[in-house]
Amino acid sequence: MSQQKNTNDLLNMDETISNSEEFLTKNKNLILGAVIALVVIVGGYMAYTNFVSEPKELKASEAIFKGEQYFGADNYEAALNGDSLGFAGFVKLADEFSGTKAGNLANAYAGICYAQLGKYEDAEKYLSKFDGDDQLVAPAILGTMGNCYAQMGQLDKAAATLIKAAKHANSLSLSPIYLIQAGQILEKQGKNAEAVEAYKTVKKDYANSYQAMDIDKYIERASIK
Repeated sequence: MSQQKNTNDLLNMDETISNSEEFLTKNKNLILGAVIALVVIVGGYMAYTNFVSEPKELKASEAIFKGEQYFGADNYEAALNGDSLGFAGFVKLADEFSGTKAGNLANAYAGICYAQLGKYEDAEKYLSKFDGDDQLVAPAILGTMGNCYAQMGQLDKAAATLIKAAKHANSLSLSPIYLIQAGQILEKQGKNAEAVEAYKTVKKDYANSYQAMDIDKYIERASIK
């Protein structure tokens, strides 16, 4: 009974990898929150610092504003491809304003939109174009890429990217999620020792996280296989 309960308490590994909607939306609010936070930070920075001397940045930021509204409303098609009212869409804007902060952000938006629509190859293409080194958005983008790789059956890349995302984030909110996802993928591949290592990292480095409360169950499951 105890073993059965432990198993039921854990995430279903096959569903996590095979169900694209569940896999990519499980932590959607966290990922989108990170992007929105960047919008506020970057927007504020550009508004008070860059806009005076960098009119292209101002134009780019204004151009993507409507897309951010579509994005927030989960209207991913309009966010990606534009509307009949003058908004060009993140795909075109990422190209048009390449080299600007807003253009870079458009790549992130486009990638997440494609991921939400189940177009994982397109998602990976745009997510990989995003250039960021912060501890909030950059790891969230990496985590989404890892999930996309899993959906495409590229499990080695998926696990490695999720572990990279966890290290980059180094946070109680993101890192344990990515480490557990990586561990589940490694278990599916039969790489149980590596999975245990990922789980033990959660226990050691993120002991105060919500995910650490049940991490011993994951460690036990991977250890006895």
